[in-house]
Amino acid sequence: MTIARRKISRYVLCLRNRGFAASLEVRKVYRLRPDPEAERHRLLRVIDETGEDYLYPEKLFVPIDIPREAIAVLSSAV
Repeated sequence: MTIARRKISRYVLCLRNRGFAASLEVRKVYRLRPDPEAERHRLLRVIDETGEDYLYPEKLFVPIDIPREAIAVLSSAV
């Protein structure tokens, strides 16, 4: 099931970074930026290690639910 078809998640966990090792770390949580057009093409707009948002293949990530208490901490870290 693609992320676009699920309940919208604001965070994803990186499962693999093949081809993007300089920009993504496996097992790291990343914040998403909404981009419905990109999602139609199975791409996600992710704030990566550069601090900027870029499009990455959806298959590199899995959506995750973050406890409310942790969202403030993660949001301020980006």
